[in-house]
Amino acid sequence: MRNHNLRVYNTLSRTKEAFAPLDPPYVGMYVCGPTVYSNVHLGNVRTFLTFDVLYRYLRYLGYKVRYVRNITDVGHLESDADEGEDKIAKKARLERLEPMEIVQQYTNDFHEVLRRFNFLPPSVEPSATGHIVEQIETVKTLIENGFAYESGGSVYFDVLKYNQSHAYGKLSGRVVADLLSETRDLDGQAEKRNPLDFALWKKAAPEHIMRWPSPWGAGFPGWHIECTCMSTKYLGKHFDIHGGGMDLKFPHHECEIAQAVGAHGEDPVTYWMHTNMLTVNGEKMSKSKGNSFLPAQLFAGDHPLLLQAYSPMTVRFFMLQAHYRSTLDFSNDALIAARKGYKRLMNGLVIARKMQYAPSDAAPDAKAQEEVKKLVEAVHAALDDDLNTAMAFAHLFSLLKLVNKLHTGSLAPAALGEETFNQLVGTFVGITGDVLGLVEEKTEDVDHLVEALLDLYREAKLNKAYDKIDQIRARLKAVGISVKDMKTGIEWAYEE
Repeated sequence: MRNHNLRVYNTLSRTKEAFAPLDPPYVGMYVCGPTVYSNVHLGNVRTFLTFDVLYRYLRYLGYKVRYVRNITDVGHLESDADEGEDKIAKKARLERLEPMEIVQQYTNDFHEVLRRFNFLPPSVEPSATGHIVEQIETVKTLIENGFAYESGGSVYFDVLKYNQSHAYGKLSGRVVADLLSETRDLDGQAEKRNPLDFALWKKAAPEHIMRWPSPWGAGFPGWHIECTCMSTKYLGKHFDIHGGGMDLKFPHHECEIAQAVGAHGEDPVTYWMHTNMLTVNGEKMSKSKGNSFLPAQLFAGDHPLLLQAYSPMTVRFFMLQAHYRSTLDFSNDALIAARKGYKRLMNGLVIARKMQYAPSDAAPDAKAQEEVKKLVEAVHAALDDDLNTAMAFAHLFSLLKLVNKLHTGSLAPAALGEETFNQLVGTFVGITGDVLGLVEEKTEDVDHLVEALLDLYREAKLNKAYDKIDQIRARLKAVGISVKDMKTGIEWAYEE
């Protein structure tokens, strides 16, 4: 394991703290996954990108990591007031499909979007519907411990009772008295003891599709309970890192803390991490403003605000240029600049991967050696400092200049020495590809490339350059394409 002092910004303590894995001997990391009733949006992508890079970096440092990212496929009501219809059930009814068809459709879309962005799969990807038993058992424990109560076939968490012995709101800095004064009277609240109480289990109305038997009658779990149960099952009662978008800090993560403490008697998480919001040309991204676009629209350039299409790796590079806790603003100028920066890094990556140390009589260059060592340390220091990918990129581009000097011959490998040379190349390749997850986007336009070669073939045939003709035929055949001289002209076909 590389010596390091990785620090993360702990939302609970408001400080950067040195990270150390707890017992058991792996890093336990839980991230709230998507609710699968609609297409994945860019805010989701940014959140999952942050934790993809953190997952990659921890493994790069030598940690064993158990990364859990859940799928919410039940229990997400239309209102934070625990009223309304389950959104998945509503979608299923509108589209005349089974709820699990909706779940599978949007889960597949979610996985495909993340695949295109080159995300690593998590260690475990549990679903809410696959853990109904655990949720019922936890609700029973909360009732037994005096922090929950049954009312009309539903079960609610008693926030005021919990707040007598614990601090509800400590993650988000909310105060219960202020929350009570801000709460509106809403229909359907009569069965709660107070309006801040949230549902652990909801009684299913006759028309509700997704329902399960329970000690309190047929119903379905509330939104918050699933994450408490799944994180506990796969990571234990206390684990290292929990995260998600900033919008989940309250009420979702606040409720998770209360549930875990109420059920198990201890805080569930050491470090809370939250990603910030996205804006477009300085305005908050929203459907109502017409400035919200999906990943597929970015890739196709199919939106009035987009001047052109942007590739997945361009967008990945762009998102990582800002620190995860800062606001990220989408604009065409920023995306175009990101595409140029991404291509510069990829050109360097192609070069660096082919480099091998070659001894020569070149004199050692102490200044260059010291520069490499400082830049390598700076890259790691940036990532150790609360995953500061923006600063890491700045140092990577400085390393890229040295890679290009080696490539052009203005700096000899021997001038660095074998150890420093390997440190330069290994760090540049490892951080760019393995940690930041940037990969080459090779063209898939086979027709255009083959036609370009056939133009050269036609020119060679016209000039009777038979050696050139044979060479082009052989190169095309090597990749499974045959050239055919037809009466109507020169054509190509896949080699059979």
